[in-house]
Amino acid sequence: MAGGVAGIATHPLDNVRGNAQMLLDRDPDKEFGLSGLQDGMSLDRVLALVERAAGTPIDRDGRYGPVEIMPGPILDACAAAAPRLARATRDGETVLLATGHPTGLAHLYHELALELADRGAKVETPPAVRWRHEGLSHDWYVDQWDGVAMMTDGREPRHTHWPFAMQRILGVVRPDLVFADHGFAGAAIEAGIETISIADVNDPALLVAKEQGRTDHVLVFDDHVDPNDYWPVFVALTA
Repeated sequence: MAGGVAGIATHPLDNVRGNAQMLLDRDPDKEFGLSGLQDGMSLDRVLALVERAAGTPIDRDGRYGPVEIMPGPILDACAAAAPRLARATRDGETVLLATGHPTGLAHLYHELALELADRGAKVETPPAVRWRHEGLSHDWYVDQWDGVAMMTDGREPRHTHWPFAMQRILGVVRPDLVFADHGFAGAAIEAGIETISIADVNDPALLVAKEQGRTDHVLVFDDHVDPNDYWPVFVALTA
């Protein structure tokens, strides 16, 4: 793969900067169910968190061009999270895996679920929950495929930043550890559950939560590339 891990070029600078500002402006779509993300934060500080996690500087005066992610920080973050996953398997803990980005990340999650279960963790099967938002003509559901929870419209998994699915899951079960992204991760962190999360550079909410001391492990890489490009991530997490 180009550059080695989960792709190199990712979202355009204007998208990264714009989403960071929307987070500071309290856009619920960018908060992932997390409260207080604006406390002590500025646009420059949020962008500094992103560039530190990505291992490459962000041009503060630029408006165009991609924000890159270097392989080193990805593997370092995975290596830091690996002992927590190893403890979950050693101690037979319950682990809930969930993704709001099924198109890009589902294969990685499926393989992790199989590996964790094979090594002794109890992969949590999420409860069947269903709800409807006012104004919609269909219900939302939480379903699971091969040990991974996703939000669906009753027909297919859907991309989502919303925390609602995880909030409903946690109303029924409380796992020892969550491995998730987007609003699934945000809602778990907000509920005080230990969480390992995945974030792309245009989704800084989870990085801000880490900076605030609310979570320990945020893995920053492109969340929508060829599933085969996540193989080094899988190897580093399960080493």
